Amino acid sequence: MSIAEVKRTAEHKMQRSLETLRVDLAKVRTGRAHIGLLDHVQVEYYGSHVPINTVANVTVLDARTLGVQAWEKGMAAKVEKAIRDSDLGLNPAAQGDLIRVPMPALTEERRRDLIKVVKGECEGAKVAVRNLRRDAIATLKEMLKNKECSEDEEHRAQDEIQKLTDRYVAEIDKQLSHKETDLMAI
Repeated sequence: MSIAEVKRTAEHKMQRSLETLRVDLAKVRTGRAHIGLLDHVQVEYYGSHVPINTVANVTVLDARTLGVQAWEKGMAAKVEKAIRDSDLGLNPAAQGDLIRVPMPALTEERRRDLIKVVKGECEGAKVAVRNLRRDAIATLKEMLKNKECSEDEEHRAQDEIQKLTDRYVAEIDKQLSHKETDLMAI
């Protein structure tokens, strides 16, 4: 493995950690409706549990309401029950074929709790990025020990990996700041 491959691998894994953080942050409810909220809701469909988006179309009707339309007539009641029974605290209401899911307003205390959750997610992402840096540097030291690179090359590569780590940690902090602003907006 070359130094360039070590850096490329580290950057790729750091990018994946950042993408995972973005997905996790999108699941944290801000009081506004977005279709990602229902991604993990499971609906019983012919004896097995499947994600809601495989049996229904989820749309945003307005800033505070989701619309869910089951593809099969008989599934509407099951979809409504699955949303109600989920841990999201939502109360869907059926209107013919359309299930309206209004987003309740968040209390100040709940917003503060969600910020703690978001900070924990971001800290986990930072730890993951730092672990990737540690692994990359260990690989570089192993290469130096095996005389696959010079000390100068290894030192330069460590500096570049540190800069890469700093860049991704700064991006994680930016994501945290953005999500905190979203959560505190009324």
